[in-house]
Amino acid sequence: MASYDALLDWFREAGSALVAYSGGVDSTLLAKAAHDALGERAVALTAVSASLAPAEFDESKELAIRIGIEHLLEASSETASPAYLANDGERCYHCKSELYGICERVAADRGLAVVVNGLNTDDLSDHRPGNRAADEAGVRSPFVELGFDKEAIREHSRRVGLPTASKPELACLASRFPTGTPITITGLERVGAAEQVVSGLGFTQYRVRFHGDLARIEVPAAEIGRLADDELREKLLDGIRSAGFRFVTVDLSGYARGSSNALSMAEAVEGD
Repeated sequence: MASYDALLDWFREAGSALVAYSGGVDSTLLAKAAHDALGERAVALTAVSASLAPAEFDESKELAIRIGIEHLLEASSETASPAYLANDGERCYHCKSELYGICERVAADRGLAVVVNGLNTDDLSDHRPGNRAADEAGVRSPFVELGFDKEAIREHSRRVGLPTASKPELACLASRFPTGTPITITGLERVGAAEQVVSGLGFTQYRVRFHGDLARIEVPAAEIGRLADDELREKLLDGIRSAGFRFVTVDLSGYARGSSNALSMAEAVEGD
């Protein structure tokens, strides 16, 4: 397994760094290592927009304080881009292009040598248009360069005492929209509010998939039985409806990463 010392050495060789930081498992370890190696010459940057879940925004700030790294919050305008809102297969490219453009500008203003992201070797097998945006912007990926996979990142997070070691993977709120379903600010806000309801009921791995007036709830298959409790079910229904959805359904397949991309609700109806 790649060593944490090797990661520290990577940052020391870089001299200074701006970390594209979301507060997730990967970028939190990256921010911790950058700060450990570089002190004040390491800065974390979080891009803030409607696609960032409110709970993730709050946690990113708390974690940055815990690490001790300087944390910049920069407004991101990807939701003003028609290409992004169209939500085709290149949505992540448009989002990351906006993010890395912000990072490049801030790094230049602050005299920081490199912009880094939390991409790891497990991510290389996925379809990630955002990787192309990183390449175009010259963003570097220390985890990839040093051979860190997700397991190594979680293990080193445990060793250095980060609470994100066992944190579930959480993508941006736009990922809850089926590919081809246009993204709206109102829709993002509804999904964010609905997911806070699910989280508040004690679920740690979940998604609220957006299908217009219908919210499709995903929790791990082994936890679906909890929803048979009348009180919990009523709280879920009331909360999701208060978030702006008219209809609520639970996906009996359970949580599945990227399930919004498999089949849009419209396609499912047309093929019935």
